[in-house]
Amino acid sequence: MELYLDLHSQPCRSVYLLAKRTGIPFTFKSVDLSAGQQFGEDFGKVSVVRKVPAMKDGDFILTESVAILQYMVEKFPQLVPGHWYPSDLQRRALVNEFLSWQHTALRAHGSKVFWLPTLFPSVAVPKEKMDSALEDLKQTMDLFQSKFLKDSSFIAGEEVSLADLVAIVEIMQPVGTGLDVFEGQPALSAWRERVKKVIGEELFDEAHQSIMNVDCLAKTFQDNGMLEFLKPRINKMFT
Repeated sequence: MELYLDLHSQPCRSVYLLAKRTGIPFTFKSVDLSAGQQFGEDFGKVSVVRKVPAMKDGDFILTESVAILQYMVEKFPQLVPGHWYPSDLQRRALVNEFLSWQHTALRAHGSKVFWLPTLFPSVAVPKEKMDSALEDLKQTMDLFQSKFLKDSSFIAGEEVSLADLVAIVEIMQPVGTGLDVFEGQPALSAWRERVKKVIGEELFDEAHQSIMNVDCLAKTFQDNGMLEFLKPRINKMFT
């Protein structure tokens, strides 16, 4: 199995962490998004959508992170404990509910806040747009706690699942820019520590090392010409 990844990407980290934590055998294929390698000819043969993560298992290819996570769980039941994607109908439904919600909520708002300090002021986003993005993220974090986490140890109950794995990588994205969304949030912080303990702190820190050092990204984008390519996309986030 080949996994095409860039660990700056939240979905890539979720796939990487599950594979590493459970011992799923794979070959790491690096796709440097900051260098535009996703638009190269070689990667185009793997993924016509030009996005990571992508998985190649023999001749079979998947290009969506949630689908890849579910595929790995079901392909390697001897390696992946059942709590990651519970067989119980209602607990699995809770996992699926979160996975269906997160990409237009946690992912959308966390990504905005990640890009703002990473490329700003290279991309001129008005202050009111920045403030609005931060408020959207705050409201989403509040909803995450009240709706999905509630008083449980994990999203689907008392054991960690794919939902927690996807949630933690999304929430860590703005943390990489210096915005500590866990500050003053004891219940959220306790959940983070429980997830880190299950994953393993060393593996968790390794996977997030790249986004904890994002100061050089803006210069990298500037030097390789990707900044001009990205500007319209970033500005579109705030229209």
